[in-house]
Amino acid sequence: MDNIEVTLPIRLGQFVKLASLADSGAQAREMIEMGDITVNGNVETRRGHHLHDGDVVALQLPQGEIAVKLVAL
Repeated sequence: MDNIEVTLPIRLGQFVKLASLADSGAQAREMIEMGDITVNGNVETRRGHHLHDGDVVALQLPQGEIAVKLVAL
């Protein structure tokens, strides 16, 4: 799992794009709305969900999971 350093506050949609889990904001929105993204193991479908230091954001793929941990600067 990779750590991504960010300045808080940050919303889930912004973080998904920043962490390169999505190529664009539109793709991030679609992945979140479809339930492909989890925060700390729970499906999160709100793009505006505020993340906190230490949260683990994961993308669920057919071939496995890609997870990144948010680390506040």
